[in-house]
Amino acid sequence: MNNKQKRTLLLIFTDPIRPDIPWSDIESVFAALGGVVSEGTGSRVRIQLNGVYAVFHRPHPERVTDKGALKSVRRFLVNAGFTPEGGENDL
Repeated sequence: MNNKQKRTLLLIFTDPIRPDIPWSDIESVFAALGGVVSEGTGSRVRIQLNGVYAVFHRPHPERVTDKGALKSVRRFLVNAGFTPEGGENDL
């Protein structure tokens, strides 16, 4: 995991929830953590990470993730065993 991905992971868990994290950076974090990212229909993106599955909608026309979607990303990462304080990859 490179420094940008580590910073993005920290931003995902920052309170208050940030409205300015680009979706491409979040997808990069999923891949760096060992997740499998695959395209669904339309703007759907399927993610598999540590046996946990989720489907997200890629934001459009904006490139940034809204607060509701970021809450879902947080929940998904926690369920998969990843937090910025540690977890499976000891970030």
